[in-house]
Amino acid sequence: MRPLPIGGSLFTSAEAIEVRSPYDNSLLGTVPSCGPTEVDVAVAAAKASLATPIPAHERARILDAVADAISARQDEFATCIAGEAAKPLKAALAEVMRGVETFRFAAVEARTLTGDVIAMDAHPYGTAKFGFTLRVPVGVVGAIAPFNFPLNLVAHKLAPAIAADCPVVLKPASQTPLTSILLAEVIHAAGLPMERLSVVTGGGGTVGNAIVDHPDISLITFTGSPEVGWGIKARAPKKKVGLELGNNAPVIVEADADLDLAASKIVAGGYGYSGQTCISVQRVYAHSSISDDLTARIASLVEKLVIGDPLDPKTDVTALINESERDRILGWIDEATQGGAKLLAGGVVNNGVLAPTLLADVDAEMKVCSQEVFGPVVGVQSYDSVDDAFARANDSRYGLQAAIFTRDLGVAMKAAHTLDFGGVMVNEMPTFRIDQMPYGGVRDSGNTKEGPHYSVREMTEERMIVIQL
Repeated sequence: MRPLPIGGSLFTSAEAIEVRSPYDNSLLGTVPSCGPTEVDVAVAAAKASLATPIPAHERARILDAVADAISARQDEFATCIAGEAAKPLKAALAEVMRGVETFRFAAVEARTLTGDVIAMDAHPYGTAKFGFTLRVPVGVVGAIAPFNFPLNLVAHKLAPAIAADCPVVLKPASQTPLTSILLAEVIHAAGLPMERLSVVTGGGGTVGNAIVDHPDISLITFTGSPEVGWGIKARAPKKKVGLELGNNAPVIVEADADLDLAASKIVAGGYGYSGQTCISVQRVYAHSSISDDLTARIASLVEKLVIGDPLDPKTDVTALINESERDRILGWIDEATQGGAKLLAGGVVNNGVLAPTLLADVDAEMKVCSQEVFGPVVGVQSYDSVDDAFARANDSRYGLQAAIFTRDLGVAMKAAHTLDFGGVMVNEMPTFRIDQMPYGGVRDSGNTKEGPHYSVREMTEERMIVIQL
């Protein structure tokens, strides 16, 4: 059993949680089964640690050391991710290197995080007074992470918290705890006191609820489904709650677009990690004059995708996180084809893996368009007016990221102002993200911006100081 760092010491339990490969069901390891008692121990130690602040230079040094350690052990991290998340090895390696950068950007924030000087004498009553603000830690952070990026999305919670001098109680996804435990070991080895980072493994109904309900946790950061996320927000009205939720990302392809570029980006963004990303390409709106041509190019590229073992460096697409998700998506594909959509590729299971699926002539009412698939499915429909494409793209409960392919700068700028999403990509897939950019959505896609510069400010409070001169 892999022991957990909880409250400053290592913890094991009589009851174990098995971690199995989604690809071949092989046993990868076991972790302790935690509950509210372990959360209480972790939070008590975290709260007590706030009495001993860590200087900014030391927090920055720790973050840089973590980045160096992850880089030095990139193969180990990538193999762990590929095993428990069934992420193709090349995608897992890319995630590891992004995790390195996330910690490096957080180190910059630790060194530069500061308040403001206030012009007190701009008001008559402020004459002979000096005013400034301090950025102080919000308190204990409860972090609830998803399965799909078990290193880098966890890094986006832990690294800013360390930069802000906030201790963290982390609940990794039950399917992918091993990467989080390995990361915690690296962070503690870099010098962060064990009391400042605990990892508690268990279900959402036990460990997750205990974190959300704990009175000594000041901020919850959650990545996952809208239903769970908004439920957490309603359940913890007095806490800060940062939500990064779902999406059904649209791509608009204009008649003047570079179709080879658009097709390659759509395939990379729609089928990378089997579509299990919040900003995976799902809805493609192609101008009627180029729709057939674009669809044929996409289909040709889909045929070349390699399906297989996530540990094989050649693999592009592999198993979904579990069979129930695979079967759900198959049901949605069946609903679409019965409703008139044309199946151009995929829609079948080979050796337990849902083949990359391409649908044409989908419509807005189908689940593959109206909801978040979170699987390797892309649907194409045509339009005649770009304004109609904008309206269809915006017709969604989600609003994380969207994209348009065009050579017309005017159309691109109109998209930037019209598409109601947290991010709009031009001649790039909506799946694009680098780790220093502000990342977050509107509507059911969330209520916060991630990226170390933005998250660290969410994890601090601004304290006003006034001195009579």
